[in-house]
Amino acid sequence: MTHKIALIGLGIMGRRMLDNVRLHPAFEVSGVWDPSPGAVAKTRELMPDAPVAPSAEAAMQGADVVYLACPPGPRKAYALAAAAAGQGVFMEKPLGTDNAASRDLVAQLRSARLPGVVNFTQSSSRGFEELRRAIEAGETGELLGIDIVVQYPTWPRAWQAEADWLRFRAEGGYTREVISHFLFLAGRFLGPLQLRQAAPRYPADPTLCELDLLARLETADGRPVTIMATTGGCQPDRQEVTVRGSRLNHQFREFYQLWRSDGGPWVEAVDWSTGEDPRRSALQRQLTHADLWLRGQPHLLATAEEALAVQELVEAMLAGRT
Repeated sequence: MTHKIALIGLGIMGRRMLDNVRLHPAFEVSGVWDPSPGAVAKTRELMPDAPVAPSAEAAMQGADVVYLACPPGPRKAYALAAAAAGQGVFMEKPLGTDNAASRDLVAQLRSARLPGVVNFTQSSSRGFEELRRAIEAGETGELLGIDIVVQYPTWPRAWQAEADWLRFRAEGGYTREVISHFLFLAGRFLGPLQLRQAAPRYPADPTLCELDLLARLETADGRPVTIMATTGGCQPDRQEVTVRGSRLNHQFREFYQLWRSDGGPWVEAVDWSTGEDPRRSALQRQLTHADLWLRGQPHLLATAEEALAVQELVEAMLAGRT
């Protein structure tokens, strides 16, 4: 049995998910929609027979699950409409930018036929699986903390240029778009976090998003999560998350590459030599867990509650705390 899925939002993430849904045996695309003619045109290039609907409501009609890749602003309304229709709600992050509105969304989704889930794409990845195995096997020793380093010459990055809203402070910025993934990672492996310090730097134009961010968070027992994020300069993009252990460190690079060190040189902890694409692998595994979720079985997808905890940390960091 396949699940009929509707996709709302056909930007970069929406098209990437559409491409993967087409390849997954558990799903059938029943409708897609985006208000942008350009996004629809690019979708038709990818999938000429895509069932493009005249409205979001029409695209969602008859679906078993609705995937929301629209910007944060309209996400709550679509999520609640889908939940009211008994459909599964599968959302991109962030849930939103207004904490009170997102708390209300999560509260309402708790009473839905299915609890809402969020597409933190690392959650069912091979890297997460290997790190979890190493922790449970005692190979890492005691988990001591996590260090997050993000450096971009420009934001948005070149491949994100069509998503112009990402450069504005109202809904965009790399803290919401990227660092949120790594806060989710930290929460999964260390537990709940509290913000201790945050120092964002913004451009002179008050409409634009953050330039740099330094932050420190802690678990209840004092284990630190540190963040150093900068934009500007000339270098390749850098995204590294180091999970420090008393016996073994693990480091995620570019989201899906996992490396490990016992004090010597870094070595790959996940073998990609077969030619498997890490990004496609992660999304295919996400869809496999979405199938489990829709069938009421245990899964590894992020819960709406986990996404809300991440959002609250992100918004607090963007506001600054000394």
